[in-house]
Amino acid sequence: MASDLSFVEFVVDQINNAGVITYRKMFGEYVVYSDRKVVALICDNQLYVKPTSGGRSFIGDVVEAPPYPRAKLAFLIDDRIEDRDWISCLIQITARELPEPKPKKKKISHTALRDTT
Repeated sequence: MASDLSFVEFVVDQINNAGVITYRKMFGEYVVYSDRKVVALICDNQLYVKPTSGGRSFIGDVVEAPPYPRAKLAFLIDDRIEDRDWISCLIQITARELPEPKPKKKKISHTALRDTT
């Protein structure tokens, strides 16, 4: 079951003060970014936050689950989504601990390849 856009927009609104928050649809589900870092997934209208040691300490009693079959475990956030301050703090902690995204490689066009021969 794909996530509802209204649920995604609700979650993004809840964490909107945790950096520059954006989201992107992928395979019927959504990826959530904070300052260009992937911090969470929304799958089947559930929020899964990438696991970090700081996030684990902040949450305390962590519930982990895979967002989709054969995925790595993530923190399943269920009962605290409506607590704007708490969820924003978790996203900030998570983003701080994650590495910077790798720069994207420039695509070489086929025309450019032909011109060099």
